[in-house]
Amino acid sequence: MRAVLVERTLCLREPLRTAQGEMTERPLFLLELQDGEGRRAAGEAAPLEHYDGVSAERCRTALEAYLPLLRAHDGGTGVSLLDACRAVDPLPQALSAIDTALWSLAAQREGRPICDLLSDEALSHVPVNATIGATDARAAAAQALAFIEAGFTCLKVKVGVGDDASRLAAIRAAVGPQVVLRLDANGAWTADQAVHAIGRLAAAGLELVEEPVHGVDALREVRRRVPSRIAMDETAAEPGAIGSGAADAVCLKLARAGGISGLLAQAALVRASGAEVYLASTLDGPVGIAAALHCAAALRVELPCGLATLGLFEDAVPAALTPSAGAIAVPTAPGLGL
Repeated sequence: MRAVLVERTLCLREPLRTAQGEMTERPLFLLELQDGEGRRAAGEAAPLEHYDGVSAERCRTALEAYLPLLRAHDGGTGVSLLDACRAVDPLPQALSAIDTALWSLAAQREGRPICDLLSDEALSHVPVNATIGATDARAAAAQALAFIEAGFTCLKVKVGVGDDASRLAAIRAAVGPQVVLRLDANGAWTADQAVHAIGRLAAAGLELVEEPVHGVDALREVRRRVPSRIAMDETAAEPGAIGSGAADAVCLKLARAGGISGLLAQAALVRASGAEVYLASTLDGPVGIAAALHCAAALRVELPCGLATLGLFEDAVPAALTPSAGAIAVPTAPGLGL
């Protein structure tokens, strides 16, 4: 099998500020595979150090360690190849690239999109939210209006980064009562701070609050003390967290799950605990977004997913992944469909 590793850096149109810091660019790795019959597929590795603690250098090391195994592959199963790579280095962000590319090759062999291999009743469109990162109230309201005019019906607001109450009030006043608002604190608060902040912000009308605190016990405490629905994100990386039932919903990430296979397994655990599932990107590139769309479609996710993030980059969004009316159509060509 032919295997090539390509590094890319995507530049953000504007700096993105979260409780974890400010970003201006985003490093990515593309693993390109070609099988013996000439089919080509790509998988994406998307480490995000300030989010998951995995540096680009750490991910590159893992991917380079996989290359000899990939190039020596002689037609065995994809499962055995993925297991061999995992034995060399079990880094989920790197394995995600392998897993996605192998699923894409398998779907191409069948002449079908990946989601059709995963489900007989996959969604044709995945609902998505837009993300407001502006820290100034007027700028945030302007962003919100622009998103509504573009067809979004769900907006996610980054909080824990300034005067959240003024910004959220300005957004709600600008978009009206029908638009769905959710908050993302990226674990910025302690439990007591979260309870106080959510109590102040809930008047704006909230769908959910994502990762107000870090840790299963802290999430469970906040959930018990506030009326708003609580979602888990970064805490999902902790052992046992996704099946703990500590939150009303769990945000799953392709890179953190180790790819499509791992994400489907995680979704089953979340749903078994009684919580809902939705997906989001870790500022992924087009390959990662496409793979996540196929997963969300196969899982028939109802909550809006955080997969409309390609517009944050200077590079043009591929037409196949452009949001319309608050959703992204799932690519229908064989494999990832790009």
